[in-house]
Amino acid sequence: MDKEESVTLAGEIMLDFAAQTGVSREDKPQRRYLWTDAFAVCNFLELYHHSQDEKWLLLALRLVDQVHQTLGRHRPDTAKSGWLSGLSEEAGERHPTRGGLRIGKKMEERAPDEPMDERLEWERDGQYYHYLTKWMRALTRTSRVTGEACYLRWGMELAQTAHRAFRFSDGPDGALGLHWKMSGDLRRSLVPSVGQHDPLDGLVTCCEMVCAARHFPDQELPELGREIGELTQMCRSRDFSTSDSLGIGGILVDACRTGELIINEAFQDLALFQCMVNDALLSLEDLGPGFIDQPAKYRLAFRELGLSIGLKGTARLARLFEEYPDVRGGELAEWLQPRLEAMLWFQKMSGKIERFWIEEKRKGTEHWRSHGDINMVMLATSLAPGQFLRAN
Repeated sequence: MDKEESVTLAGEIMLDFAAQTGVSREDKPQRRYLWTDAFAVCNFLELYHHSQDEKWLLLALRLVDQVHQTLGRHRPDTAKSGWLSGLSEEAGERHPTRGGLRIGKKMEERAPDEPMDERLEWERDGQYYHYLTKWMRALTRTSRVTGEACYLRWGMELAQTAHRAFRFSDGPDGALGLHWKMSGDLRRSLVPSVGQHDPLDGLVTCCEMVCAARHFPDQELPELGREIGELTQMCRSRDFSTSDSLGIGGILVDACRTGELIINEAFQDLALFQCMVNDALLSLEDLGPGFIDQPAKYRLAFRELGLSIGLKGTARLARLFEEYPDVRGGELAEWLQPRLEAMLWFQKMSGKIERFWIEEKRKGTEHWRSHGDINMVMLATSLAPGQFLRAN
């Protein structure tokens, strides 16, 4: 499938998503889910970038507003109402991310006196740090495409809020970490365990927002120095390798974005970048290509599509350093070359993953429909990943 065919199919998928989840049709109830919607905003922006058709930009902006109006407020089935931040209606409209954003799960979050049920916790609402970072990215890309600083400001305010709420210090040495899941009002931890890649994703995203702020020199935007410093500290000597296909895709995407930030002199920690690349390659080699030959019932589309998106990021990273080989005196490109060549060997998996799930979507199988919204959106991202992978 060539690029034009991929973009065309991505557009068809996103129009279907917009109609089904209430973005484009007022007669459809809204189904807002933060992870899915963050990818969707980037997809709409990429389709606008490719075609210059205003309908895609309008869908992106409408979805941003719907997410803030829905997930930035308390659930309608609870006693609380209004913005999660507790701000007045008027102030909340100006700062819709100051209280964070709910996940969008169907079940209400666990009550303070309710015992933990690990299985049910996956179905309950609250706030995830790694979902918030995805929304920060969506807002940053919206700001760059529209030239309007308000979206970047909301992303940076969300970064401050998330860091303040999820950050904890533990142990005799005061080691810093990020809780996995917080309550909707960010007042209590629901799952205290630490996400393996959350600090890395937060660091790269904060650096990206600081880089984007250069394009708005006349704007007073939030400072993220403390957040970047502490997230860097959390990433020190951390093992990012994983056997999870979605996690591997996430490291590859972060490596792609970090490479672009290094080229733009917006990321200084080369040792951390090299760690990302090494751990991503190790994870790919351990995973191997065999898993994509299994029947659909043993596979999850959105997790595999996350890997496919990451592999597209590897190809983009290789192109960037071909275009800018002299960054940091050329030593970085020389170090990268053999590792990128090794990672690009896995590139063929991306096409196989896409073709498999395009066929499952066409047939409307249960394995596709069980996570239909997120599957649609991440397939579209894999087909047209430009805006999701960009860091500047």
